[in-house]
Amino acid sequence: MTHKIATVSETIHYGKTGRWREVVLDCAQTHARRIPLDSPQWFAWLDEPENDGFSYALHNHAKGYIDGFMTVRKERRQRGGAYWSAYRRQGRRLRKIYLGPSASVTEARLREVAARLYAGEERDEQPASAPSAPVG
Repeated sequence: MTHKIATVSETIHYGKTGRWREVVLDCAQTHARRIPLDSPQWFAWLDEPENDGFSYALHNHAKGYIDGFMTVRKERRQRGGAYWSAYRRQGRRLRKIYLGPSASVTEARLREVAARLYAGEERDEQPASAPSAPVG
């Protein structure tokens, strides 16, 4: 059985009232649902014990396509609790940036970290050891 990871997707809609962006989590469950980021359902989804990660597209808005993905994972602490980190492989190097607890995993924070990983910035990165699951 193949494990399907949830994905955050961004869609730009055009209508009579203008253009607007929709950023949602496409859940991997068979009863697929779409959850808007920063909504109460988003933070509830992040806190559910069975949800341990999702992928986030790195958009190249200048060229109009996706250049890659970062993987966001929930990591458990030995003393209890959990926090989230973002990973992206660039060449042979695996980059990791700490996101924090579920409450800090907002659309703005994800966009900021995605931009840093896309640009290859190393500021505030933590050294990444080989993760236990494959990085997308």
